[in-house]
Amino acid sequence: MDNKTEILKKLLAYLKEAVLWRLSQSFSVETPYKSLVDIPVPILKKSDTPLSIFIKNNDLTREELLALLIALVPHIQPDFFDDVIQTFFNKPTDYLPIGGVRGKQFRGFLPTGETVLYVLAGDETAKRFEMQKLFSETHLFHKKQILTLEDAPFGEPIHCAKVVVFPDFVDLFTIGVLSKPRFSTSFPAEHLQTAMTWDDLVLPTTTHQEVQELLVWLQHGDTLLKEWGMSRIVKPGYRALFHGPPGTGKTLTAALLGKLSGRDVFRIDLSMIISKFIGETEKNLAQLFDRAENKDWILFFDEADALFGKRTGVRDAHDRYANQEVSYLLQRVETFGGLVILASNFKSNIDEAFVRRFQSIIHFPMPRSSERFILWQQSLPSNIQLNADVNLKILAERYELSGASIVNIVQYCCLNALSRNDKILTNNDLRSGIAREFGKEGKIFS
Repeated sequence: MDNKTEILKKLLAYLKEAVLWRLSQSFSVETPYKSLVDIPVPILKKSDTPLSIFIKNNDLTREELLALLIALVPHIQPDFFDDVIQTFFNKPTDYLPIGGVRGKQFRGFLPTGETVLYVLAGDETAKRFEMQKLFSETHLFHKKQILTLEDAPFGEPIHCAKVVVFPDFVDLFTIGVLSKPRFSTSFPAEHLQTAMTWDDLVLPTTTHQEVQELLVWLQHGDTLLKEWGMSRIVKPGYRALFHGPPGTGKTLTAALLGKLSGRDVFRIDLSMIISKFIGETEKNLAQLFDRAENKDWILFFDEADALFGKRTGVRDAHDRYANQEVSYLLQRVETFGGLVILASNFKSNIDEAFVRRFQSIIHFPMPRSSERFILWQQSLPSNIQLNADVNLKILAERYELSGASIVNIVQYCCLNALSRNDKILTNNDLRSGIAREFGKEGKIFS
């Protein structure tokens, strides 16, 4: 039995003793313990599992530990509560005071806020009120996005809702791996990765230097805020605007910043964030930022004009609510502790309130001829040969293309070469590819 399994076994045995003790009090059954405090907590000093480390590093109280275990137990031992409750009954049954609900597909006992309050406080009103702090926004469970109380149906007691551990930490506490969030309606973001390296990024010198500043913040931002005491006067996190034509390296730069700093980069799908229903956009944003808080992620908002655009004059209710969405977003971006990158084709499209709060505004211009020449060279596969009539320098000087367009052209030409069972690209191949790309962009090829 590995260390993780052994520790979980000990913690669940402790939880079982606590739940049995509380039920025994309800049924006036004698137990060896006079109170919850008398039940010995497992010793975790020598354990190095993620769950043990979290418990020790955050110095969890007895009540906090039990609340966390109650929320986590359905993922470890699905029949835990049903088995414990049946100890006091002759057949399977639900016991109202302990709360709990049944899922849509999972038919076992799912703990609710009431389950936590019952185990920790029983029917002691003052103690129950005290324990409600475990679900408050100021508690470390909420701040670190570990545990939450779901929203109760309208008109029902708030503690009848399920108490859940966030999926990321379920995996961390059980199998020892902090899993990447899956793309979904509750987390509309794609994990952005690249096989390219920093050397593959072809940018003007000025742009490159400004991007390097972001890398410096990613490497030393914590030192600046915490060890140097700048957190008193500097807001958390870092905000940057990438602006310039499509295909000039904005997305690749974001992916490389994550790769070099060892951080996950998530590209936000704004089509799933923005809603026509009042209040839904803010709700979707809140879920996104709550999930990302304290994760050391980089959030990349591509084509950010859709959400970060200029606020309008208020002509009707729609304008008023649209402006509220921008104001709310401004607040969340400003308090987020990680790196937020907004990408737009035009800087002028972004609301001035955001622009004033960016630490970096970086222009990604169309590559110059010297940069296009490098991009042509880097984009060609090593096993492709160029015909004698091909002059990449002339192509680079004559045709203004972005890096993404050059890659598209090379891909098109290589596929044509493969279709004719050839490994040689001619000048006609490349000109044909350029003409095709110009046509897509509505440009005249000559």
